[in-house]
Order: sequence, then structure tokens, then C-alpha cells
Amino acid sequence: MRRPVLRNLFLASSLVALTQLITPTDADAEARLALVIGQSAYRTVPELPNAANDARGMTELLGNAGFTVTTAANLAQNEMRAAISDFAGKVSASGADTVALVFYAGHGLQIDGENYLVPVDLDPKREADIPLQGVRLNDLLNTLGALPTRARIFMLDACRNNPFPALSGAGHGLAIVDTKAGAPGSFISYSTSPGAEAEDGSGVDSPYTTAALTVAKQPNLPIEEVFKRIRIAVAQSTDGRQIPWESSSLTTDFKFFGGESSGGQPALPGASAMALASGTRSVADWRKDLQGKEPKAAYELVIADDTVEAYQAYVELYAQASYTPRLRTILERRRQMLAWERATAINTRASFEAYLANWDNSDLAATARRLLLRVQNRNYALPVAAAAAPAPVAVAMAPTCPCSAPSTPATPVNPAVAPVIKKRVDDTPPKRKVVETPKPRRPPPDEVVYERAPPPGPPPEAVGVGIGVGIGLGMGMGGRGGGGYGRGDYNRGRY
Repeated sequence: MRRPVLRNLFLASSLVALTQLITPTDADAEARLALVIGQSAYRTVPELPNAANDARGMTELLGNAGFTVTTAANLAQNEMRAAISDFAGKVSASGADTVALVFYAGHGLQIDGENYLVPVDLDPKREADIPLQGVRLNDLLNTLGALPTRARIFMLDACRNNPFPALSGAGHGLAIVDTKAGAPGSFISYSTSPGAEAEDGSGVDSPYTTAALTVAKQPNLPIEEVFKRIRIAVAQSTDGRQIPWESSSLTTDFKFFGGESSGGQPALPGASAMALASGTRSVADWRKDLQGKEPKAAYELVIADDTVEAYQAYVELYAQASYTPRLRTILERRRQMLAWERATAINTRASFEAYLANWDNSDLAATARRLLLRVQNRNYALPVAAAAAPAPVAVAMAPTCPCSAPSTPATPVNPAVAPVIKKRVDDTPPKRKVVETPKPRRPPPDEVVYERAPPPGPPPEAVGVGIGVGIGLGMGMGGRGGGGYGRGDYNRGRY
């Protein structure tokens, strides 16, 4: 009797162990692929030693987080494009339940509102060389955005200072990239704010990567919380000079490491009451939330949120705090970069003129003037402007000479509908047809007429003569009449 009981217990325990092996964890429930690029050995400008270190550190971190990592270093332009293409092929073959992550450490540039990753062989002589020699960030985003994936994550430690002397007129930092404008399911993180420059750091890794390697290891943290904490850590380590920034259109949850939290990492100050992942709040809402808090705690809250509304509320409430000057600088630059994003997205004469009206002395003013020259001759009419413009006058309705002045229409012309153009009709009455009366026929000069007294009664030849004259006159009148009609048709054709 004991053997069946022991056998049943053994089978039950085996089933439990098998179930635990089959049940996937958070990291195993999805395929995870990563491409890590470290650009350190630039050929025409000084090297970036920390970029290579950053790539090695992120390769190890992502491998521990369940990613299959492809690492590439010091890529020329063609090599970088090939690496991106090969990675896209792997993501496509992996299926729709895939998380694709790209980490880039190296130089990045903004030219004419476009962001570029810099290959190690880039050697520009002018700004126009960058589109030919660089790799557009949008090409990377669009290549992966066209693939069915669970999520796409981009981490760019690429906002270091511009080292190329020929590009002195280029704007500082990178332009804003709004993931909500593209395919949903993307998350992009910059190592610093748009339009600002990141530091390479004095340690082994850059400040951004140093914070990422520490914070991302914390278990059970949603990706949004991870990067809020990275932003606070970088701001603290750089004394507020560098504030990381991100944009998200994710439609699913993601955690680098699952499992229960160890409890050793405290939540952000006031996070339980703030609902940090919620939508953007107004300045008035932020004033209520910050009221009564210590300046440092309030500073960390607005840095974590990183919105214009949060910064505006802080500088209004804490005018005398030591953090206020740096936040005022961040606020001013953020407003400028948002205006720049709108100007380049609309890409019209009016949009660039509006930017220059407010930011004529900014580092992007020269680029704005150049782009303005490109579009100032374009005359694309907007639907609203077209509706407000006066109705066009049809050619047939416009007087061309006194004899063809149009009459007033019976009903008013609808200004929103272009009138129908009609062909000009000649209403001049035709000339009357004139039929010339034939003159009496004169006898030929050699004809001799004898006048004699008529004999009584009609002579026999009188009947024949009357018939001949009548026929001749009748035919002559008919022929002349036909000529009259022909002249009338020709004359009418001339008029």
C-alpha cells in the first residue's frame, strides 16, 4: 500500500518541478535582442575612451537581463549601416513578441533639425557633408519601427560636444525626437536634454552610463521608473549640468530585471501621491503638489517629471532656492527646443519666421535663416487660408472690352465655390442677307431690232420668244441669288 502512495507523491513533485521549468519568467516570456555600438577611435578628432567602456558595460548588463547582444565598435559609415541592417534582420526573424534595444555611445550631431550618429571615418568640410557621411537617427528609428515588435528601446549616449571645427555653425546637442509621432511601441532616451551637451565624465564610464548600469539592475522596476531615477542620479553627479531626457510611446510594460523588489531602494520622494506615469499636468497642479515641500525634495520631483509645467511651477514657488537658476536655464532651453521642433516639423516660411521672432540670438538662428531661404518661395495654400481668400473671378466673367461687359448675375456667386468658366459667345446679330435685283438684260450690240407694227393677232414666232426670254431671266436671277448667299456667309465668317 505504501508503494502507490510514494509513487503518487513522486509524480506530483515531478509535475510541480516541470511546471516551474515551463512557466516563463518576465525576461523569458519574450525574445530580447540588443545591438550595442561604441564609437571611440575617431580618425579625425580626439578619441572618446569612455565610449568603448560604456559599450562593454552595457553588453554585460543586457546579457544578464536576458538579451542576446550584438556588440560592434568603431564602425565606419558603411559598417554602421550594415550592422543596423543585420540587426533588423534578426529582429524580423525573431517574431512579433520581441523587445529590440539599441545602445549607442559616441558623437552625435544636429544638422538642419536632423540628428545624426557619427561614424569614426566622418571627415566633414562643411555642414552639407554630414547627410552624406553620417547615419541619420531617423533611419535607425524607422528601420526598426517598420518591424512588428513588442517594444523598441533606444539609449543614446550621443550628445557630447561637437569636435569638428568645420561645423561651428551647427546647433548644440540633439533635436527633440517625439516617439508619439512615429509607430507606437518605442522608447528613446538621451543622455541629456535636447539642445544640451553631455559630459564624457572623468571616470571609467560616462555619467549617463554609470547611472544606467546601477539603476537598471534594480529588480521589478518599470522602464519609466528606471529612467526617472537615472535622470536624478545624473543631475546629482553633474551638479545639475546634465539632465537626461526621454520620450515614450510604449504600449506594454517592460522591466530589465523581474522578481520582487528587495526593499533596499526607496521610492522617489512623494511618488506614491504623484502618479509619475500619468499624463502631463498643468502649472497650477504642480504648484499644489509642490506647496510646502523642501526645495531639494521638490527639485527631485520636477527633475523626475522633466516637463515645462513642472519647471515653471518650481521657479515660481522657490525663487530664492539654490536650484532655481539652473532650472530656469533648463526651462528656457526646453521652450526654445520645443519651438525649434515645431518650426522644423511644419517647415514653412511662417514657422521659421515665428521661431526667429522669439529666438533670433540662439545657436539655431543661423540654421533657421538658412532653412527660411529654402522655403520662402513656396506658396502652398492651406485649406483655411483658401477659404478665407476672395473668390477667384472667372475669365469669362471679367470685362475684356466695352462691347462684352457682363451682365449682373441673377444670384450672388458663392465665394467658397469657384464659378464655372463659360465659353465666350458672340451675341452680335448676323447681318441681313442682301439679294441684288438683276438688271434688265441688254441686247447684244450686233442684234438688230426691227420695229414694225404688229399684225392683227399674235404672230406665230411670238410664243417661242416669250418662252425663251422667261426661262433666261429666271435662270439668271437664280444664279445671282446664289452668289448673294455665298457673300453673306463669308462676311459673317469675318466678323
